Amino acid sequence: MKSNEAAEGADDKIALDREIPDPLVVTEKLHAKRENILWACKSNYLQAVRDLATTEGGLVTDSIRRKAWPLLLGLKNDGNEVQKEDLNNISWKDLPPHPDEDQVKLDVNRSFIYYPTGLSLKELQLRKEQLSDLIIEILRRSPYLSYFQGYHDICQVFMLVLDSKKCAPAIARLSILRIRDFMLPTFFHTLEQLFLIPSVLHSINPKLWKHLSTTKPYFALSATLTMFAHELQDYDEVTRLFDVLLAREAVFSIYMYAQIILQRSEELFQIPADESDILHSTLSKLPRPLGIDNLIENTIKLFEKHPPESLKEWQSISSFSVLKTARWPDQILHHSLDDGAEFFRKQAREQRQAETIEMLRKTIWKYRKPAFTICLSISVGVLAIWIRISLDKNYLSMIM
Repeated sequence: MKSNEAAEGADDKIALDREIPDPLVVTEKLHAKRENILWACKSNYLQAVRDLATTEGGLVTDSIRRKAWPLLLGLKNDGNEVQKEDLNNISWKDLPPHPDEDQVKLDVNRSFIYYPTGLSLKELQLRKEQLSDLIIEILRRSPYLSYFQGYHDICQVFMLVLDSKKCAPAIARLSILRIRDFMLPTFFHTLEQLFLIPSVLHSINPKLWKHLSTTKPYFALSATLTMFAHELQDYDEVTRLFDVLLAREAVFSIYMYAQIILQRSEELFQIPADESDILHSTLSKLPRPLGIDNLIENTIKLFEKHPPESLKEWQSISSFSVLKTARWPDQILHHSLDDGAEFFRKQAREQRQAETIEMLRKTIWKYRKPAFTICLSISVGVLAIWIRISLDKNYLSMIM
């Protein structure tokens, strides 16, 4: 892996594939499950891998995750995937710097707080250097992606689980094909996703939905952005959740947060509906204990009973969003990084149009006088057409 070039040959180099000891006692039942997962991976029977990832214990150990996670992300066995730009033949260190690299360094300095434990200061520093290199490699090879705070939490988990050869390619596919919406120039489409949560609540518990109706669903931003990695301090819980999130649909994390809220309904009803700040604070923190296996089981039932297509807000989700391009788990297997880049381009163009039109609408409302409004409305229509044409010609060069 190119992100380890600086450390190669050093006697004190820590291999990325050093496994964190599993505290889980592998019972006879889990041993049988482990054998079934290994067989499914070897046979490339991905539906079986997905099914096993969602049941008790998930993928059981990191040694199995090393085989399963890349497969679930559609990574080829050799770990290589050539992009149109053919950047894989170039060392990432020779590529132009990404604008977000300074923020990456700041966030990496706050990594490895809770796990792994027992590292010396020297080992910890080397881990951070490897993580920084890993993230910067991803960004330089796909420079249209925008880094977001919390991305390092995801990459940290992948770095601890996967071996060095497949780590960067796996994260590249995750970034471009599974969490692409979060790496657009702004969070416009990311925030749209969060409004699926109230839609789910309304379908199941209208009384709870009404109780929370004055509280915007931004409380779920940190957890859904980071695949819950930023919210959990226990390594086994994080990897267990990653098992199911990689095995299921891209929208599954939204349903999972909705299920967490549903399971806390009694607690939430104790807080007055007009205390939106207290509700937001409560909802932004995950309950302890989380009860992961039970949560996963209930989320699956919720998803099956109320699929995304049944939700009112689903219609507002872009057709180029990962929620729709990865609506089914096996869709990702048929998409390349170049496909993901094309989805990104189209979604970014939509985003720019939507944000500009929204800004114009606010301007109209601010200066709402009849005659002026009519003239301005006509101008907005003309400008909207110009925006579309202009973006087609010029905006691509800004993001690609």
